[in-house]
Amino acid sequence: MEEPRHRVRALHTEDTITVYQAYPPEIGVPAVRTGRFPTAWKRDRMTWVKPSFLWMMYRCGWGTKAGQETVLAVEISRAGFAWALRNACLSHYVRGLHADQDDWKRQLRQAPTRVQWDPERDLRLAPLPYRSLQLGLAGEAATRYADEWIVGIQDVTRLAQQVHALVRSGELDRAAELLPTERPYPLPEDVLALLRS
Repeated sequence: MEEPRHRVRALHTEDTITVYQAYPPEIGVPAVRTGRFPTAWKRDRMTWVKPSFLWMMYRCGWGTKAGQETVLAVEISRAGFAWALRNACLSHYVRGLHADQDDWKRQLRQAPTRVQWDPERDLRLAPLPYRSLQLGLAGEAATRYADEWIVGIQDVTRLAQQVHALVRSGELDRAAELLPTERPYPLPEDVLALLRS
């Protein structure tokens, strides 16, 4: 079956969804130890979370980019994720979805969450023909994320390194076996309709 252009694929349970972020060790290590972001984590900046492990690998270069050496799997409540999506605005203007550019700009200023759809990635981090969700959290959304939604934080840097090593040696089947099991995440159609680009 062909993959739809817009679909959230994620590791999820009945109550939680896992998103990925990458940070320098001074943020990532204490976050894993305590299950919360340390005071060095900037609440006043937009923070982007990604349900796709491979898109996170593309963004952080398998955990090798400066300031992104610690890759985190952040398990958050599905209720929090739903709140973020229902309070989101697309990061770019879409004719037909927004009344006009001014309407979109007003929504963008007011929304605590931004949605961006970027090409999903394969094991070699090449773009695929369908999209992966990136979710930008600011203001109230960032505060709720840090203080209310987090269920647990795991360091998956070693996993990133293992998968990367197998990809480099051409062992794609073995690399694929290590990937988190990301299944289609059920989203209400009314929510998805507002967030398609």
